[in-house]
Amino acid sequence: MPDIVVMFFLLGLVAGVLKSDLRIPKAAYDILSLLLMLTIGLKGGMALYGTIEWSLVIELMAVAALGAIITLILIPLLLKVTKTSKENAASLAAHYGSVSAGTFAVALAYADTVGLPIEPQVTLYLVMLELPAILVALALYRRLNKGAESVGNHSQLWHETFTNRGVVLLTGGVIIGFMYGPVEGAAVTELLTGAFKAVLALFLLEMGLTAAETLSPIPWKKWKLLLFAIIAPPILSLVGMSAGIALGLTAGSVLILATLTASASYIAAPAAIRTAIPKADIGLAMLLSLGITFPFNTIIGIPLYHQIITSVYG
Repeated sequence: MPDIVVMFFLLGLVAGVLKSDLRIPKAAYDILSLLLMLTIGLKGGMALYGTIEWSLVIELMAVAALGAIITLILIPLLLKVTKTSKENAASLAAHYGSVSAGTFAVALAYADTVGLPIEPQVTLYLVMLELPAILVALALYRRLNKGAESVGNHSQLWHETFTNRGVVLLTGGVIIGFMYGPVEGAAVTELLTGAFKAVLALFLLEMGLTAAETLSPIPWKKWKLLLFAIIAPPILSLVGMSAGIALGLTAGSVLILATLTASASYIAAPAAIRTAIPKADIGLAMLLSLGITFPFNTIIGIPLYHQIITSVYG
């Protein structure tokens, strides 16, 4: 059976499809997402406590490069195959080159359930992959437009990208967890990390409700993009797997990296793209990333990636 937290996502999805009056108040969702991202950061920081080495810098740079590479591949592919506009091609490439903190949390919970070893720096992968894709997508969009259209206000774009709550909470959590470690910070961190799966379950309940909203109505005329949202994750996961194996990571860390490259952002990327490319269809990006790719990865993708990795590691 799927991990129990995934069942909460399915519950929300079914409730949304059935037009139930089940709702998570916005204030409650904000608190859940805050706790989730802060806890992920703290878990990563505590795991890194006393283990920092210079080789980690090279590893993180390699991981950050993945987001840029994926984006560079996706923009021309989207333009040629799906015939979408330059604005939407850049937007979707930024969303799929960037990553989903929610999917990352599900992958962490899954790895913990099946007992896969995970290296302490995996939370930093989430931080490192969040930004490069967005910046590369915007740079390439400017090049495609040949300066004919200004891509938002640069200072506002940088502010939105680097100060959105996801980046602040994840980075801050890593720093605090690294400074205090699992013992000195236990009075606070044990409460948060102990409730991680419970918070994730409620967060996924809301994600299920939101995904159902994005799928109503389904724009069948954009079938090529709908198909892209299903086909892209398993293909992009292979990029993460290959990189993880080349870096000599453990099976659990390879699974996390594969899941991240297979995921699509629905928090950081929409905020940045909305500011930078006003003509991009953010609703379409949310439909694909949250309505299709997120459920695919949560229900089918992560176990599939695990099976592939197991066949490699034996």
